[in-house]
Parts: sequence; structure tokens; C-alpha cells
Amino acid sequence: MLLVLFACAAILGACGSQGVSISKTSPYYRGAVLFRDHCSGCHTLSSVGAQGSATSIANRIPTNGPNFNIRKENAEQVLYAIRNGGFSGAIMPQNIVVGKEAEEVAQFLAAYSGKHRPTVPSVNIPPEENGITTTTGEAATAPPKTTPAKPVGGGKTGTTNTTGK
Repeated sequence: MLLVLFACAAILGACGSQGVSISKTSPYYRGAVLFRDHCSGCHTLSSVGAQGSATSIANRIPTNGPNFNIRKENAEQVLYAIRNGGFSGAIMPQNIVVGKEAEEVAQFLAAYSGKHRPTVPSVNIPPEENGITTTTGEAATAPPKTTPAKPVGGGKTGTTNTTGK
């Protein structure tokens, strides 16, 4: 029985502990370790083995923070969130790291967040394919401008002439 409990503890202890995959010589290494130690319970970021975000709406709980594999942040946004308890102030503890440590987490997250965000392909349609042409038959680069129609009565509908003119 004791052996079974030990095996279960070893298996569960390994869940979500992929570790920091950033070189120890990187200027972001300390921020990565701080993020792993202080933020990985609620946030996901594969470069530190953090898996704290919900994987679907169905299993989401209030403490699930943003998935930083997908969400890109800059250092100023991260510092704001650290100092103010996230953006809503509802769940994340304020000042979970402070001073130089907060700066290191912010710089790390700015460098490593959003690396796996999906991209939406854009399509440029050449003017000749968009069906818009000028009066000379050439393709237009923008839709023709129109002037708005003037209201009946010169724009003074619903007014009463009190001057007698």
C-alpha cells in the first residue's frame, strides 16, 4: 500500500513540471524561474513548463489566468498586472513579485509570451479582381466616393419659420 501511494505521489508530482527550457546564460532565465515559481499555478507558458490555464471553457475555474503561449504581452502590461492584481483585480494577488523581480518577470514574459498564438492569414485582393472599376474601365484602388443626399426641404424639416420670411 505504501508503495502504491509513493508511486501515485511521484506521478502526480511530475504533472506540469516540464521545467524551464531557457538557457541559464539567457538574460531572461531568472525571470523565467520567478514566473515558474510564482505564476505557473494560474498561467500557462510552455517555455517554463507552466500549465495553469484552462484548456476549455467547460473546465475553467476563476483562478485560471491567461495562456501566455497564445496571449502576447509587453513589459508595461505585465508590470501593471503584477502591481494591480491582474487587469480586473479580482483574482491575481497584487505584487506577487516586486522590485527587480517584477522587472525580470515582465522582461521575460514580454520576450516569450505569444510565441504560439494563431495567425489569421490575410488576403490582398488586387483592384482588378475586386470588381470596382473607374469610368475609363481601369481598376479603381478604392470605392468611388459619393455625396450624401440632401433632405427634402433644404434640411429644415420640422422647423417653424417665426421670422415671417
